[in-house]
Amino acid sequence: MPSRRLGRSVGIDFVPFKTCSYDCIYCQLGRTTVKTIERKEYAPVDAVLKEVEEKLKTIFPPDYITLSGSGEPTLHSGIADIISGIKKISSIPVAVLTNGSLFWIDEVRDAVSGADLVIPSLDAGSQKTFLSVNRPHSGIIFKKMVEGLCTFREGFRGPVWLEVFITGGITDSDDEIARIKALADRIAPERIQLNTTVRTPAERYAKMVNRGKMEEISSFFGRTCEVIADYTKVHEQSEFSSTREDVLELLRLRPCSVDDVSSGLGLHRNETVKYIQELMDKELIWMEERRGKRLYSGYRMTKTEGEK
Repeated sequence: MPSRRLGRSVGIDFVPFKTCSYDCIYCQLGRTTVKTIERKEYAPVDAVLKEVEEKLKTIFPPDYITLSGSGEPTLHSGIADIISGIKKISSIPVAVLTNGSLFWIDEVRDAVSGADLVIPSLDAGSQKTFLSVNRPHSGIIFKKMVEGLCTFREGFRGPVWLEVFITGGITDSDDEIARIKALADRIAPERIQLNTTVRTPAERYAKMVNRGKMEEISSFFGRTCEVIADYTKVHEQSEFSSTREDVLELLRLRPCSVDDVSSGLGLHRNETVKYIQELMDKELIWMEERRGKRLYSGYRMTKTEGEK
């Protein structure tokens, strides 16, 4: 898939949907359903590497292979083996998109150190704002999280691009921006990338900051800072409602898996999951497992329908 930051990128999603150490108010994938800091092998390492190898045989070589997805990738206990395994089968650079919440743990820093590029996040300048915006697992303390980012940066041989998410009415004040900048200066990344709410957030009160204000903030951070917010998505709310109806209409016609909906409507898998979750929350669709396959439908399926 195309990425504004990484060019053509193959994304690897190996942690279950919304399994995360944060529950960010701005997340476009909705609220976290499993908030945890427990690291385990959520998907078998060998299976992940096999899928990557097969995928690379069918596509034009991408600019990056990106470990990210719909959960926090550093929660996977085998991420170091996945990174090293990818490097054995490909010369394509490996990027890790992470919220950076677990870098205070030695083994997490070590596990990610084999990547070519790491893009962690910093969305607040104080413990109070951190709790309001990121809503972290109780085991994560703001000061410790920041120290972890600093320690990782000191020891990592590759570039670090720090993503700073600015939330309107919460972190866009002069005082909060100054606090965030002071921390960013300590971390000393090669780049600082500013983002804001341009897609439907988990919470409605997570507001977008307009482009002009974002450019002012970027200038304050200095020459290594850039605005990466995609303002072509500012009408995402109406687009979301429209696409959600398309998903519902399809599922009322026939039972489908997530991949069926994605391919049928030309949607990214993560977007499809969000639409399906929204429809399930409203009890407009239902899920059943048939022959080891998870199917969704806009009506109650019979056994025969589910086995088609």
